[in-house]
Amino acid sequence: MNILTTLIVHPKNLAILVLISTIAFAVSPFVTPGFGGFTADQFPVPQVNPPVQPSGYAFSIWGVIYLWLIAGAVYGTLRAADDQDWRAMRWPLTVSLVIGCFWIAAANTAPILATVMIILMAATAVMSMLKAGSSQPWMQVRPVALYAGWLTAASGVAMGVMLGGYAILTSQTAAILCLISVLVVALVVQSKRPLEWGYPAAIVWALIGVIAANLSTSNWPVITLAALGVAALTLRTILSVMKEETL
Repeated sequence: MNILTTLIVHPKNLAILVLISTIAFAVSPFVTPGFGGFTADQFPVPQVNPPVQPSGYAFSIWGVIYLWLIAGAVYGTLRAADDQDWRAMRWPLTVSLVIGCFWIAAANTAPILATVMIILMAATAVMSMLKAGSSQPWMQVRPVALYAGWLTAASGVAMGVMLGGYAILTSQTAAILCLISVLVVALVVQSKRPLEWGYPAAIVWALIGVIAANLSTSNWPVITLAALGVAALTLRTILSVMKEETL
């Protein structure tokens, strides 16, 4: 056991573990039957176009996330395997990615389990982002930040659909409550690493998708809340960058 533990925690082996986990996560959509969001018939109260869910085009961000995570993992393995600046982020990132390998399968059959899983994925991804160094931001922290930001938003979407689908709240109330929760979490996390724009960028993308999805029904409470979130996250990022440049 000691030998096995030593092998696993060796910096080079950790880097390889991240690379394997990243590739497995990226190919999981091709191995598991496709997932296009929770279906209406998965819940006691059918969820048809729930207001908390972004427009379909917003999910195209996964292509960028997959490719960028792979690029970062390859770089980390080939160029920074022994770099201590990378080590702390690798374990939580591996946990998030391994859970993610099985997420689509869970989402297709067990929405409650899938919701718990995506929250765990988001929490460990955020942990990895906060532990990441800053020596090679485009290959180290930024792809993880984009991944963590999208998972933060996706966790809110999953919770909103679940609350409405099991009649705990109306779909409208669930959307408003979960959007507020996402914004609170996002602002707190952003305050821990204010110069890392990848995290708020992913959430802003999700919120724009929510706005687009609700325009056809003129759902102004949700549209307004999402727009305020876009403004708050964007403004905070700009002010943080401006403050850093003046120092």
